[in-house]
Amino acid sequence: MGGEAVPLAGDTAVIIPAANEADRIGRTVTAAAGLPGVDLVVVVDDGSADQTGRVARAAGARVIRHSRNRGKAAAMESGAEAVRLLDADGPARHLLFLDADLGETARAAAPLIEPVRAGRADMSIAVFVTRVKLGGHGLVVRLSRDGIRRATGFEAAQPLNGQRCLTRAAFEAARPLAHGFGVETALTIDLLRKGYRIAEVEVEMAHRATGTDWRSQLHRARQLRDVARALATREPLITENLQKLRPNR
Repeated sequence: MGGEAVPLAGDTAVIIPAANEADRIGRTVTAAAGLPGVDLVVVVDDGSADQTGRVARAAGARVIRHSRNRGKAAAMESGAEAVRLLDADGPARHLLFLDADLGETARAAAPLIEPVRAGRADMSIAVFVTRVKLGGHGLVVRLSRDGIRRATGFEAAQPLNGQRCLTRAAFEAARPLAHGFGVETALTIDLLRKGYRIAEVEVEMAHRATGTDWRSQLHRARQLRDVARALATREPLITENLQKLRPNR
């Protein structure tokens, strides 16, 4: 009909793990719901003490709540299981994982879906074009990048980036997911080792910059621990890196 745009059928579900993100989750949900081909947004409220779940529901998301904080990987699994149950009578949706604090920049996630939808990749990983330098973050990034390279030969641009789109088959092949903040590193290694194709995609997205207060330092310590654990079970040579991280006695 005369050049009219044909709406893209829904084939993608967005899953957003969230803990105490009431200030940003509404904007993130709204932006994610507007992505082409997205017909479902699931927010997993991972034991929040604030109004994260209520705000997400008001923005149009389906909300699953953990009664206590169980970590990012568990939230991802809960969200994916909810989508699987909803897909029981139809084709499996692609799964687009987004961080809760993206806000309006979540609308730039469309390029992540494209290579998966087109069959050119089984998982896409975002590479943020505009980056904020995060103090103290480099150690964890280097640990993850070096571990992925040792395990697979793949040089990841932003190995800890949580903005990823996967086919359902790829997600199931990576289960059980590695614990906590080790999930992204492990996803990359496990899927590459099993022959799945990964594409890195540049996007104009940004999330909250990590600060330098004690809570931020604790967050980085947890990241370091979880990434190290994920690598230790997948790459024996990681013990060399772990030895370097130990303080001299």
